[in-house]
Amino acid sequence: MFIGHFALGLAGKKIAPRVSLGTLFLSVQLLDLLWPIFLLLGIEHVRIEPGNTAFTPFDFYDYPISHSLVTALGWSFLLGATYYFFRHYKKGAWLIAIGVFSHWVLDFVTHRPDMPIAPGLHTYVGLGLWNSAPATIIVESSMFIIGVVLYARSTDALDRIGSYAFWGLMALLSIFYVLSIVSEPPTEQATAVGSMFLWLLIPWARWIDNHRRFHRRPA
Repeated sequence: MFIGHFALGLAGKKIAPRVSLGTLFLSVQLLDLLWPIFLLLGIEHVRIEPGNTAFTPFDFYDYPISHSLVTALGWSFLLGATYYFFRHYKKGAWLIAIGVFSHWVLDFVTHRPDMPIAPGLHTYVGLGLWNSAPATIIVESSMFIIGVVLYARSTDALDRIGSYAFWGLMALLSIFYVLSIVSEPPTEQATAVGSMFLWLLIPWARWIDNHRRFHRRPA
């Protein structure tokens, strides 16, 4: 899953408005932010295997540190506790911790049984939504649209940056999602390097949030 993770980050602004969108994106994408680093360091591995699933050719056969159930819980606690230490915002800390773990949950839904339970434990789970490309696109696109609407309705742009930077980022995420569906997969090394671009989205989202104001709308 790709834009589905961002959907939860966008929706989280309505729940904990004091948390920056950049921090929310950091939480929901933390596992995928760590994954390319571990790939480049040779700690984790992936291979391209056309037909692995209907939606993606990637065989995620070795990523127990970034994406196992146990380590995901650990990353959740670490980021949530770190946020609370600096911000003392309990609701925000809980939301960030949940956001980190939500990544594993959504991947569990989409992946075939390749999600490790713990490092060194050869037990893997996954519901396999990726076995149906149409279902994957419908579910993930719907989540993203809902997330965008919730964020847009919960915040007001303070200036043109708040509007253009937000919609520009949403358009970029949409374009990358479409490209991931229709384009040929790169090499494993190129995948790792390209995935590092996700880190650039964190300051971009924070920049957006600095030019928007949370607005509680009547039900």
